[in-house]
Amino acid sequence: MKPTKTLHDLGQSLWLDNITRELLNSGTLKRYIDDLSVTGLTSNPTIFDNAIKSSAMYDEDISRAGSSATSAEDLFFPLALADLARAAELFKPIFARTDGVDGWVSLEVSPLLAHDTDSTLAAALDLHKRAGKPNLFIKIPGTAEGLPAIEAAIFAGVPVNVTLLFSSEQYVAAAEAYLRGVERRIAAGLNPAVASVASLFISRWDVAVSGKVPAELTNRLGIAVGQRAYKAYLELLASPRFQRAANAGARAQRLLWASTGTKDPKASDTLYVQALAAPFTVDTMPEGTLKAFADHGEVGRALAPDGGDCETVLASFAKAGIDIAALASRLQDEGAASFVKSWHDLMARIESKRVAIRKAS
Repeated sequence: MKPTKTLHDLGQSLWLDNITRELLNSGTLKRYIDDLSVTGLTSNPTIFDNAIKSSAMYDEDISRAGSSATSAEDLFFPLALADLARAAELFKPIFARTDGVDGWVSLEVSPLLAHDTDSTLAAALDLHKRAGKPNLFIKIPGTAEGLPAIEAAIFAGVPVNVTLLFSSEQYVAAAEAYLRGVERRIAAGLNPAVASVASLFISRWDVAVSGKVPAELTNRLGIAVGQRAYKAYLELLASPRFQRAANAGARAQRLLWASTGTKDPKASDTLYVQALAAPFTVDTMPEGTLKAFADHGEVGRALAPDGGDCETVLASFAKAGIDIAALASRLQDEGAASFVKSWHDLMARIESKRVAIRKAS
């Protein structure tokens, strides 16, 4: 049995953190679904920038819409929605079989809106309507300004993938925003079964403290933060507040591990996947990490529900001078800024392609 199947059977959903037309056209994504137990997919501006940069498969669509589109953003979202709609169809049998628990794809609102609540909500509503796919999440950042938009989007019935979460505190804030939206639906007599995941970023923690802590703490911070968040996740699911909502028909907002590709070339290329095996969670993996885990990954014991040794490990980091709360805030700000940069790169890429195609025609 492939390690990916073993991990899936443990109760964790394996999603691919990538999308390109080559993946779709070549049948590779379908093969990942059939052979590697992949049950969902995530995307972000960097992924689309790389896809459009390295392929001519988007040129025809850019050429066709180039004269009528008023901006690069007007060109981008139809391209992204076309790809994600195809992926959503591939995952549709999984979505149906799991009654909407799994089989999702994700599209992010413009990162330029990360600190603009009203515009984020308006964009989420618009993209969800345009997509017309029941198994498409709209990604909204879990920033302070994003939390009210998450609550409002859930109340409006829009499935949300909360992105850019880095700590258990940020996760809990996002989970509470989701619950408020659900509770408002219950109070309004609406169906509260609106799906959501909360994406906790892992590897960036270890990148941030690389070379700044004792050797024995190398590549241990991201996992410890994940353990602490997993404990908070299970505590929330066991809380009377969530159970009241569940009794009215609400669904759990599943915890998702993001940024699980190993950045340290000296470490195992399946480090985070193996360490964060846990039932009723999602791990969205870069393509290289997915293939590496399928080839030589190992599935050991699942995460301890009580967080295991995370508090001891986190105390060691504090002793080494790492302020976990301050670093979480910094990582979220830097993550938002990096997505803005990727967005600008993506818009410039599309605009340059539009100009080049126009000159060549």
